[in-house]
This record gives sequence, structure tokens and C-alpha cells, in this order.
Amino acid sequence: MAELLAPAGSLENVLTAIDAGADAVYFGGKGFNARKFAHNLDDAEIGQAVRTAHLFGVKVYVTVNILMADTELEALSAYLQLLDSFGVDGIIVQDLAVALLARRVVPNLPLHGSTQMTVADLDGVRFLEANGFTQAVLSRELSAQEIRFICSQSSIPIEVFIHGASCMAYSGQCLMSSFLGGRSGNRGACAQPCRQPYTLLCDGQPVMKHEAYVLSLKDLNSTAQLAELIDAGVSSFKIEGRMKKPEYVAGVTSVYRRRIDACLDSPDGAGKVSAADMHILSS
Repeated sequence: MAELLAPAGSLENVLTAIDAGADAVYFGGKGFNARKFAHNLDDAEIGQAVRTAHLFGVKVYVTVNILMADTELEALSAYLQLLDSFGVDGIIVQDLAVALLARRVVPNLPLHGSTQMTVADLDGVRFLEANGFTQAVLSRELSAQEIRFICSQSSIPIEVFIHGASCMAYSGQCLMSSFLGGRSGNRGACAQPCRQPYTLLCDGQPVMKHEAYVLSLKDLNSTAQLAELIDAGVSSFKIEGRMKKPEYVAGVTSVYRRRIDACLDSPDGAGKVSAADMHILSS
């Protein structure tokens, strides 16, 4: 199994991802998700997205991945029951309170542990499994060797990010936005202070005179590591980008679709990335 999981910040992007060859899509509703400023899907659009995706054999995962307040649990319960009635294939969760509530009100709705749960070792995966999770999204900081070991010992599918923007904080556990901008990334409203220019000083003197964006990481690109990750036993390959335009979703998903298929067809992997594909991935 090598599931290609594409981002969809809108209903249009859901359709775009399906057309580009995604095996599964993930998106958020209008509430309870960590991309508050994406278009996101209203309840009717979620239902339409699920029906359309299932017609093409594509799975749908919905992000319910913020930290919850006690006052939201009643509304969350109703939302989870709505998702379950639509037949979504899983919810992506950060807060264990969401998992506990889901097990009570929608016991058959699969749970996926978000990368923001900071699952960085086998013990973390086994903890999720013991608490009813059916898929684990690993921390983005792990090496290929660590991923291989976890996959070899895990009894639930393992998901990893393979492309897109990366957070400078460990597994996205960042409080900079809260402290500097009064907006919490764990509540879906990150102000992205790490994307701003800074001056790094030592004894009052600039250290990096030609580099201003010292906290902004380069985007992840795993095209060269796909064959290794497939051989390691990764089950789901996730593209970041729920705030991206349809052109991004179409281009990046299609490139990874071709390369995953090539890796599965050939023991030597997918070969060198073409200049045209590199242009798509870097745009």
C-alpha cells in the first residue's frame, strides 16, 4: 500500500486532487481545524466531497486537529456525528480529548494521530494504537532509518509528510504566534512570525548579513527519497498545502502520482526528477 494523500482547502481542490491521481484527500470544515484562514468546506460541501471522492474510490480524511476548549465539546460532538453520517474515512486529531469524545459518540469513525501529537518513536505509535487510533502521522523530524524501524514494528499504518512547507518548531509545537501576535497556531490561527525577516546578532553585530529569513525553513521535497520510504513500509504519503491554490494541488499531486507509480513498477526507483517536474514542485 502506498497511499498518496493530497491537501484540499476547498471543494474545488478536492476535485482537482482526485483528477490529479490522489488516493485520498484531507481537508477541514469551517471549525475545529488548524487552517482557520483556508477556504475550508461547509457542511454541505463536506457531504458533496465525500460522495464525489467515494465514486472514484478516493478516501476522505477531515482535520479536527486543534486543541479544544471545554465549552466547545457539545458542538464538537454534533460535528463528529455529522462527519460520521457523511461516511468520512477518518478524522485527523491532535487533542486526546477529541479522540476520547469520538470513541464515545462515533465509535466506528477511524482516528488518525496528527503530526502535532509529536509521535516520534515506536512507543508513541503504540500509545495511539492502544487508544483506538488506526493511523499514525509521524513527526517530520525523523530520519529514514527511524521511520523504517517504526514501520517494521507497527501494526497500524504509518503516514509521513513528503512535500510542502515545514514549521521551524518541533512538529509544529510553536508558541511564537501566541506570544508575538496573540494568535495560536494550535487553534488554527498561526500568524507565521517565522516567515518574517529577522536580524541575527552576536554582541550587537549582525551574524548573517545576506540572510534575513533565518527562521523560515525551505519547503520539504521528498522526490529523491520516495523509493526508500516505500521500501521502509510507509503506508500514506502526505502533501502539505491546504491553503494552496488548485494549480499547486494539481501539479504537485500529479508529479508524486507519477513518481510513486514508477517506484512501485521498478525496483530501481523512479529515476531522476525531470526539469519540468522540478519546476512544478518549486513553484
